[in-house]
Amino acid sequence: MGINKCVLVVDDSRLSRIMITSIVQNSFPDWTVHEASNGQEAIDVARENQIDYVTLDLNMPVMNGLEAAPELLDLNPDVKIALLTANIQSSTQEQVKNLGIAFIPKPISGDKILDFLG
Repeated sequence: MGINKCVLVVDDSRLSRIMITSIVQNSFPDWTVHEASNGQEAIDVARENQIDYVTLDLNMPVMNGLEAAPELLDLNPDVKIALLTANIQSSTQEQVKNLGIAFIPKPISGDKILDFLG
């Protein structure tokens, strides 16, 4: 891929952010990766940067992923968002579907992240 993209990794787990950032940077070394530890920080980063992809944890302090996703889409309707969670309840998946975003079940793997970015 020749066009540089920008990915926003949002998770309150530093380890999860490190894993996802590593996956992105190993496959797309020219892409920019921003990190945020909750939904509100993600919105703040998205206000100041052109974001192409967002990986968004569900359960976070301050603002969770399902609260942040609509605001991120308001800021940039073209952004691709994936909600990452171990919560595979149908009600959560229905909310994801209604928002028009992707659902990636945890645990995190390179294949899942790269499928989303592909």
